[in-house]
Amino acid sequence: MAHDQPTQDQSRELFRRAQAGDMEARTQLVQENLPLVVSIVKRFLSRGFDYDDLFQVGCLGLLKAILGFDLSYEVQFSTYAVPKIIGEIKRYMREDSPIHIARSLRELASRAIAAKDMLGHELGRSPTVQELAEHLGVSVEELVTSLDAVSPIRSLHEVVAEDDDDSVRLEHVLPAPSGDEALALRRAIEQLEPSERRIVLLRYFAEKSQTEVAQLLGISQAQVSRIEKRIVAELRHHV
Repeated sequence: MAHDQPTQDQSRELFRRAQAGDMEARTQLVQENLPLVVSIVKRFLSRGFDYDDLFQVGCLGLLKAILGFDLSYEVQFSTYAVPKIIGEIKRYMREDSPIHIARSLRELASRAIAAKDMLGHELGRSPTVQELAEHLGVSVEELVTSLDAVSPIRSLHEVVAEDDDDSVRLEHVLPAPSGDEALALRRAIEQLEPSERRIVLLRYFAEKSQTEVAQLLGISQAQVSRIEKRIVAELRHHV
């Protein structure tokens, strides 16, 4: 720290002022304890959450600890603050970001995004999902799953481009997904046959047209349309 460490009496006075509403005292205490927040946030980075988001939540936990610290406690402030900060971060991860993204999925998605640009330059066009998967040495389903994992959750209910008047939109399956509904949809998708799940991933997460899916799977567009409608009916029943 750039300034001298406050004495015990000075520190207690800072806490009294902070708890009485003195913003300057609060700011000083927060700044003095930011390294504590940083060290705690680093423990959670492997769980797929953004550093800045966790840091902000950790700072909120620190402020709550400052305001709630009982000066009569015979403990150091850090002893009291650490579980408060950790609790705030865990609450955020549990309630505000319920979908955990594994590191392996994030890494594959990152490789896929970089490879897509490179292949696009070499081919003079955007590579197909199959070409990208082969380049990366993974299955199409793995690739699409990884890209879905890092895409905005709103993709679950965005309208998919229509192939004809009867094309199915994802909004018909999940009009306004809440956390519970999104989880129910994912569980329902997991119960599908691998071939059916692949169609769902390609159509709604990779945003491929029925014609493109048909080419990838070696079947007709009409077959994709029939299978898709049956799958959607089944998902609607479960969700």
